[in-house]
Amino acid sequence: MTGKLYGIGVGPGDPELLTLKAVRLIKECDVIAVPGKQKEETVAYKIVKQAVPEIAEKECLEVDMPMTKDKEKLAQSHKAAFEKVSQVLDAGKNIAFLTLGDPCVYSTYIYIHQRIQQAGYETEIVSGIPSFCAVSARLNQGLVERSEMLHVIPSSYGIEEGMKLSGTRVLMKAGKKMGQVKEQLKKMNVQASMIENCGMENEKIYHSIEEIPEEAGYYSLIIVKEQ
Repeated sequence: MTGKLYGIGVGPGDPELLTLKAVRLIKECDVIAVPGKQKEETVAYKIVKQAVPEIAEKECLEVDMPMTKDKEKLAQSHKAAFEKVSQVLDAGKNIAFLTLGDPCVYSTYIYIHQRIQQAGYETEIVSGIPSFCAVSARLNQGLVERSEMLHVIPSSYGIEEGMKLSGTRVLMKAGKKMGQVKEQLKKMNVQASMIENCGMENEKIYHSIEEIPEEAGYYSLIIVKEQ
């Protein structure tokens, strides 16, 4: 009998935001999988270890998921990841694959999930708190009200079209393009706040466009609202 793959959302950074279901499955599964070459350097693993220290004793499958837009490299990494995961499942072991935030929102995990599912293995996605919900809560404000629309925009691909939409706009993964994003925001009649590393020890909060730095880390999220 083959094992089952669980995609476990661990939330944005605060270990106390792990769900009870996530904690239970992490403890119950035979194997932990992480998106990285070394588990100790993987953010998702570091978060979970604070809440479930016993994972240090569990078998861990380290799955390299390079940050690239190169389609060929991505295809190769997804294929290699599938082979690693499927071998463990074929041995009858259940896997808890840890992923930041929610597995359904711009997650690298979902590509492995799709391949494993298409191959006929049993899979389940376990929702985690999305980063934009955690950021809004940390800013102590609502995300949308009444008839307002919410738009989640992957900033590394450009924000021009997304910023034309009305309502609250969430800019994710601006990272290396932070300077360009900030310049575009300055030209618009909007208010913006950003949190870098929400819920982590090195968390930084910026309450205005002017405060946002030209360079910021990968785990930076901007919430843009109408004036």
